[in-house]
Amino acid sequence: MAMGLLQSGCSVSFARALRSRTFTTISSTVTVPSLKKASQMETRFLLGLSEEQLQQLSLDFGQKSFRGKQLYHLLYKRKVKEIQEFSQLPLEFRNDLEEAGWRVGRSPIHKAVTAADGTTKLLIKLEDNRLVETVGIPVKDNDGSSRLTACVSSQVGCPLRCSFCATGKGGFSRNLKSHEIVEQVLAIEELFKQRVTNVVFMGMGEPMLNMKEVLEAYRCLNKDILIGQRMITISTVGVPNTIKKLASYKLQSTLALSLHAPNQSLREKIVPSAKSYPLNAIMKDCRDYFLETRRRVSFEYTLLAGVNDSVKHAIELAELLHEWGRGHHVNLIPFNPIDGSEYKRPSKKSVIAFVSALESRKVTASVRQTRGLDASAACGQLRNEFQKSPLLSGSIDQESHSEVALAS
Repeated sequence: MAMGLLQSGCSVSFARALRSRTFTTISSTVTVPSLKKASQMETRFLLGLSEEQLQQLSLDFGQKSFRGKQLYHLLYKRKVKEIQEFSQLPLEFRNDLEEAGWRVGRSPIHKAVTAADGTTKLLIKLEDNRLVETVGIPVKDNDGSSRLTACVSSQVGCPLRCSFCATGKGGFSRNLKSHEIVEQVLAIEELFKQRVTNVVFMGMGEPMLNMKEVLEAYRCLNKDILIGQRMITISTVGVPNTIKKLASYKLQSTLALSLHAPNQSLREKIVPSAKSYPLNAIMKDCRDYFLETRRRVSFEYTLLAGVNDSVKHAIELAELLHEWGRGHHVNLIPFNPIDGSEYKRPSKKSVIAFVSALESRKVTASVRQTRGLDASAACGQLRNEFQKSPLLSGSIDQESHSEVALAS
């Protein structure tokens, strides 16, 4: 599980693109698809375009470049959802954009469910009537400051089918486009009426199987929505040849690897896709990621009662991490119960013993606080009945735009 990429006249690295605000694809450049001659049946999205692109788009439509600056302000500052609501722009320009197939790229919220702790899960209804989930997690720090984390999805469903994960049980539909990732963050901001400070790619899907769109969304979140790179975490269960590729961009973000077992045999039982990516290979790639980026890797470890939560497993995990060098942290996640699962949540005593065994062997570890459990919005519970089949026309319920508070 577990954010048209930018265009410019020359091929540059993604890291350079972040510094210069130019837009390139991961491996090659493309042209901004802005001309009015293009097929009017082809839908294009403004959300995700840089200020420079929006200026060029305006010029292509016979407008002054300052109209692009206005577009940028409307999209990322005022966060307007419909082109016809761009009241600062000439009506002719607005009509031309729509006739050429341009849309903002914001989708309606199908339903919002809020847990007793304030965590809110949104179901966003996409253009093809499929639903994708995103979660807003508000946190009050001890110093009185507040943070808002958006847990975003990168796919509709997930093809990897980790045995403990609700999303995988729902099947896989398709990859999300970059604007469909970005709009999740904007939806969370709109609901909570405050800025998102942190983004974690830990929602539905495997980000590394949709790396191009994820990196396009990442650029927009960082450069246009102004979320710091170090406030963004990209999670992966491990896809061969992708961690090294991600490291080459030298992003200043945290890589979170869903490990869940200290040895290959047990990991294959919990994470079926591990059969194609041996543990030694994935640990080497994580070590190289740290050496390349100097950013610590976080190892996500879901504790399953009687399966991988013993002190023996903790000792084996510590030995594995020490074997592959420094620059790591273990984030322990007590299993969140889901319907139809044979797994159980470990006891508090087992969790404490696991942490103690790691820390006594000089491995830093933390236990993730369970948030949103009563709204089925906690880690591993992102699931909905429409993952494979889109909504039928007109099937949205009467509460689709309301917030439903659940008692604890």
